[in-house]
Amino acid sequence: MKRLAALVLVGLAFVATHPAAGQQAAPRITGSAKLKAQAKVGEDSARAVALAQVPNGTIQSGELEREHGKLIYSFDIKVQGRSGIEEVNVDALTGAVVAHEHESPAAERAEARKEARERKPATKPRPTRTRGAATGDTTGRPKVP
Repeated sequence: MKRLAALVLVGLAFVATHPAAGQQAAPRITGSAKLKAQAKVGEDSARAVALAQVPNGTIQSGELEREHGKLIYSFDIKVQGRSGIEEVNVDALTGAVVAHEHESPAAERAEARKEARERKPATKPRPTRTRGAATGDTTGRPKVP
């Protein structure tokens, strides 16, 4: 009996000290070093505030960003058995919840496309070819036979 109790204690200690054994490790919060230096609320505190808003949720991603002039932590939280995600925004200066909304899978995809366009560097416009440029004539006048 003592041996069984010792094994249980060792197992519990392992789970408590190794997050991957008992649960998924929290994803890293993305954001620039400049924004992280401006934040008054720590990542762990912001995570706890966001998770308190969504019982039984698991954080899928987190980002520190400036949105509408406010420095916020934005968390996408998944709830098992529910479609879409809960997006919770926590003020990085005060720790207050500034927004909490449910995003359907379609809204998630639209937001991902929008963010991808914003991250994509602007491409230079291609020079337009003038009429006759393929034949070396750059005057734009038609060739006379």
